[in-house]
Amino acid sequence: MIGYGFMGAAHSVGWRQAPRVFSLPVDVEMAVIVGRNAQAVTDAAAQWGWAESATDWREVIARDDIDVVDIVTPGDSHAEIAIAALEAGKHVLCEKPLANTVAEAEAMAEAAARAAARGIRSMTGFTYRRVPAVTFLRDLVAQGAVGRIAHVRAAYRQDWLVDPEMPLAWRLQKEHAGSGALGDIGAHIIDMTQFVTGLDVTRVSGVVDTIVKQRPLQGSGSGLSGTAAEGFGEVTVDDVAMFTGRLSTGALVSFEATRFATGRKNDLSIEVSGDKGALRFDLEDMNTLWFYDRTAPEQTQGFTRILVTEPSHPYVGAWWPAGHMLGYEHAFSHQVVDFVAAIAEGTDPHPSFAEGLSVQRVLAAVEESASRDSAWVPVASDMAER
Repeated sequence: MIGYGFMGAAHSVGWRQAPRVFSLPVDVEMAVIVGRNAQAVTDAAAQWGWAESATDWREVIARDDIDVVDIVTPGDSHAEIAIAALEAGKHVLCEKPLANTVAEAEAMAEAAARAAARGIRSMTGFTYRRVPAVTFLRDLVAQGAVGRIAHVRAAYRQDWLVDPEMPLAWRLQKEHAGSGALGDIGAHIIDMTQFVTGLDVTRVSGVVDTIVKQRPLQGSGSGLSGTAAEGFGEVTVDDVAMFTGRLSTGALVSFEATRFATGRKNDLSIEVSGDKGALRFDLEDMNTLWFYDRTAPEQTQGFTRILVTEPSHPYVGAWWPAGHMLGYEHAFSHQVVDFVAAIAEGTDPHPSFAEGLSVQRVLAAVEESASRDSAWVPVASDMAER
């Protein structure tokens, strides 16, 4: 695994837990974790269960005993590391968004296609697909539970930037993050919309805004927290992105991605409305799905709460008895299960790098629309089959 920040911790939980809970088709060894700070990455290896640590990712991917490379670094290094790893014959899992630009994502998708011809697999880490309620929502939509989709509402709202004294972390610098709320959390709701509906976002109209334009320089930090140092720096990414989209059927989607939603800690919600019913999911109540069946008798119609903890629900059977809740970390174990199974079976895992590229193209179209006074902008095609 290359990288050891917030996502490094989450991915490490997945790699450690999955082989102990699920019956994987091959053994998984957490061999080495890589980071630039030798002491910090040594400490991370000891805490998270990696056999050793290193500071040079190029040396690690050249090793014969490394089969899989998991990339959890900031987006500015994804393309270089992923392409090198694929060319070295390593299977690659790369955190979202796939890259910082469409050009980088295209190069990564092309490298993945070349590697796939040699039996090398790759996957983009849109982990929320592996929340059981989200996977079940997708299954219900595919079975026709909501009928013809008319409208989708998707939002990802956090509040960790409301404080103007929050230091200037790498996520607030375009050269490292690519974009702000749009790419960091907006990418999730774009992918989730395309995943659960099976439809592509084809056109967008949007606006982005940077609310706090200068912040204290960061002294130290990890994840979504940090301490300030002397001086101030420019925030070069967006704090808020709001945009409308059209799906390939013509259905409308409203998207909101913000890190300025006061009181919202990690509120990812999606609601799919159709002529036969509706389905709603909220990550802050992640074991629950709400279903409105419009075909039921009028006197009994209403949103029904489905507790997605039954053994028959996606992934749940390997865990606890019904009603015993799963949490944020479990989706990372499910991601490992699906990725390792695809490698062992010789099949292409999803979301592929091509699907990661499709999200990158939507992000780019939103940025273009915002720069053109919210004009409607078509999303480049060549979308991957989901």
